[in-house]
Amino acid sequence: MIEPKSPEPAALRAYRALERMIVTLELAPGSVATEGALIERVGLGRTPVREAIQRLSWEGLVDVRPRAGLAVAPLHAGDWVKVIDARRGAEIVLARSAARFATSEAAELFGEAALAMQKAVITGNVVAFLEADKSLDTAMALAADNPFAARLVAPLQTHSRRFWFRYQSDTGLAGAAEHHVGIIRAVTDGDVEGAEAATARLMDLLRSNAEAVGRG
Repeated sequence: MIEPKSPEPAALRAYRALERMIVTLELAPGSVATEGALIERVGLGRTPVREAIQRLSWEGLVDVRPRAGLAVAPLHAGDWVKVIDARRGAEIVLARSAARFATSEAAELFGEAALAMQKAVITGNVVAFLEADKSLDTAMALAADNPFAARLVAPLQTHSRRFWFRYQSDTGLAGAAEHHVGIIRAVTDGDVEGAEAATARLMDLLRSNAEAVGRG
C-alpha cells in the first residue's frame, strides 16, 4: 500500500506553476516579467517564488537581470535537435536502470501516466499530454534510482516539452504516446534491452520532429 503523499513544499509548487507557464508559453519566449508579477500569478509568497526562479534560471529557462526583470528564454527552432541529442544518453541510462530496479510503487505511477497520456490523446489535450509526460519522467526517475542521471536530464525534458508545445501542437500525439507506452511496458516487464530500444526509438522520433522544424 502506498502511503499518502505529504503536501508539496511551497517552493516546489511555485516551481511547477512557473514551469507549466513557461512550457505552455503562457509566459511567452523572450518576454520579461517582474518578480512581483510572478508572485501575483502564482499566488504564493516571495520566498518560494524566488527559490523557483533561481531553479528555473539554473535550468536555462529564465534569465535573471538585476533591476531589469526576468526574461523568459527565447525559443530557436534549431536548438530542439541539440536538446534531444543531449537527452538521449541519459534517457537510455534511466530506462535501463528502471527496468532493473522498478518497484511496485513506480509501476503504479507508470500505469497512471500511461492512462493519462492515452486519455489526452483521445481528447486532443496537448497540455494534459505534457503533464502526463512529466509524470512519466517522475516515475522513471523514481524507478531508476539514479539521481545523477535524473537531475541531468530533468531540465532537458522541460525544454523538450516546451519545444513540443510550440512546434508540434496536437499533431503526432498518438505516435508519441505509443512510443512512451512501449517504454513503460518494457520497464515494467523488467526488459532492460527492450527498455533501451524503446527509448532509442522515442528519441529518434523526437529528433526527426526537431529536424523537420529546424529545416522549416
